[in-house]
Amino acid sequence: MPWKAPAPPSPCSVCEKSVYEMEKLTADGLIYHKSCFKCSHCKKVLSLGSYASQERRLFCKPHFKQLFMTKGNYDEGFGKEQHKKQWIK
Repeated sequence: MPWKAPAPPSPCSVCEKSVYEMEKLTADGLIYHKSCFKCSHCKKVLSLGSYASQERRLFCKPHFKQLFMTKGNYDEGFGKEQHKKQWIK
């Protein structure tokens, strides 16, 4: 059986640099360096058991909950306009 070269490393979803198998973390179908897998609010490094995501943004669970509670909905809590405004004319 002939030798096959390993596949080239995939890019990190945050820094876009190559991610090698030893430093690879996959979450929600995206690839990250373990050190790039951080809360977008407080920059704390996350683990697979301690994160939540909203529209491809990562959050630690306390900040995810806090941002939701500040406005009571996912749109405004995460810096977007309320979805219901699309229905009002």
